[in-house]
Amino acid sequence: GQQADAILADKAYDSNGLRETIAQMEAQAVIPSKRNRKVFIPHDTELYKQRNRIERCFGRLKHFRRFATRYDRRTIHFTGFIHLAAAMIWLR
Repeated sequence: GQQADAILADKAYDSNGLRETIAQMEAQAVIPSKRNRKVFIPHDTELYKQRNRIERCFGRLKHFRRFATRYDRRTIHFTGFIHLAAAMIWLR
């Protein structure tokens, strides 16, 4: 039930099953191949570089204990705190 144009992941998620699921979503799998893969599957390196920005964002959000431990049990409260934390990070 998910929709996306591309799925960015690191080498740990390089599996045929995940790639098939992404293909069923009609999205592009931007996952580098593991070294032990017999047939190398190319990926968009420029798009993969954007994954670093996502990782840094989550790293900054984890500095907020409330986010890291998920104190809020209701989704609406958790989402509201993510918006607040993102605004606080943006203003730094």
